[in-house]
Amino acid sequence: MSTPTQLHDLSVAQLAAKLQSREVSSVEAAQHFLARAKAHQNLGAYVHINEEVTLAQARAADAAIAAGTSGKLAGVPIGHKDLFVTKDFPTTAGSKMLTGYQSPFDATMVTRLAEAGAVTLGKLNMDEFAMGSANENSAIGKVSNPWDVSRVPGGSSGGSAAAVAARLAPATTGTDTGGSIRQPASFCGITGIKPTYGRASRYGMIAFASSLDQAGPMARTAEDCAILLSEMCGPDLDRDSTSLDRPAEDFTRSLGDKLDGLRIGIPAEFFGDGLSDDVRAAVDGALKEYEKLGARLVPISLPRTELSIPVYYIIAPAEASSNLSRFDGVKFGHRAKDYTDLVDMYKKTRAEGFGDEVKRRIMTGAYVLSHGYYDAYYLQAQKIRRMIADDFQAAFKDCDLIAGPAAPNVAWALGGKSDPLANYLADIYTLPASLAGLPGLSVPAGFGEGGMPVGLQLIGNYYGEAKLLNAAHQLQQATDHHLRQPAGIAK
Repeated sequence: MSTPTQLHDLSVAQLAAKLQSREVSSVEAAQHFLARAKAHQNLGAYVHINEEVTLAQARAADAAIAAGTSGKLAGVPIGHKDLFVTKDFPTTAGSKMLTGYQSPFDATMVTRLAEAGAVTLGKLNMDEFAMGSANENSAIGKVSNPWDVSRVPGGSSGGSAAAVAARLAPATTGTDTGGSIRQPASFCGITGIKPTYGRASRYGMIAFASSLDQAGPMARTAEDCAILLSEMCGPDLDRDSTSLDRPAEDFTRSLGDKLDGLRIGIPAEFFGDGLSDDVRAAVDGALKEYEKLGARLVPISLPRTELSIPVYYIIAPAEASSNLSRFDGVKFGHRAKDYTDLVDMYKKTRAEGFGDEVKRRIMTGAYVLSHGYYDAYYLQAQKIRRMIADDFQAAFKDCDLIAGPAAPNVAWALGGKSDPLANYLADIYTLPASLAGLPGLSVPAGFGEGGMPVGLQLIGNYYGEAKLLNAAHQLQQATDHHLRQPAGIAK
């Protein structure tokens, strides 16, 4: 039997196998990871833990395994980003506005993973309402990068990424609106995938920008992400109008396919000014590995890459200003104590409950949707968004996948980018795929300045998740970047 000190070194696939064979009990695994979460509270990754609920789920998983009725993830402990509502844990979305909120139902992603047998360890920290690239905007507190606690973990799924990197959970859920799975996965040296828009239900996922938000898994390996994504995806048409009417798939089916003849597009716009030398070197090293594996690198162009930043920061705030109007202190969450009438209550509640970045985006969104500016800003941004999507389709005529950096730099110091615009520019490589609704992932590609992780971003065409995951899996068979652990934290 594996000893507890070894459990956190197992991948999801390895741990699931040991649980199914009853070499390890679900309760043992849950207790081990709960103890690690407590021991590393300084990272700020977990925001809500309920040991009683977690251990009850673990005992149920053990019973299902013993009865032979368990799902593929039976007994595997996971953490959920605090953007997914959960009936057994509070849900705050990293905001004072939702202090004390307890949902009466679970998000579809939570339900599907639970039906597969996964055990919930707790809820994970995030930028408030998923707005941020550093996990410094959380009202609950900042998250530190396990590789260097003086640096950011990325955002907005920073708690999810940090928990996996520090071995506080074998896997976690995240959400990606403009790069919030891929960028923190890059900064923390793990694997994370955003599926095609509509693949994963948004029901019960607190909305930021509804035409962009998408759920996905974060884990150490591409194989683990494939296992989790297979359980997460599938139609949810009755509860999510944006859900795709496509059956669930087994994304592990292509793992092991050779890459001979695979055409990997290299966009010139991803390798220009602004890309740091250390990130470029790590990405180039990963691309050379692909050539060794039989893939062919093909030069392509995504000419509107730079326009993705202004387009995103018009569309996303516009949708946020509408989605966040429901947080007014009337039915749930924070309410101002002193007010004279209903309008005064609205104003004071929202002024007190929202952080600076959320207020900034709400005001920006309200402005671009206002009379006289809608046509000049929002409508034009939507037109350019279509052109960005068309650029990808033109590129995919010459390649099967697109590769480049997930971020222009490695993780920066906590408090190192106080200028909001500097944070926005850090999303330059992840925003285009989000605007186009394409699947994208980040896979560990090496290390840069200060020994910090670097992620390689792979982008596929619509519904190309299996091909993306296999490409990442093959890289991980040829390299050991994903096996490296942050010194002093992982053990």
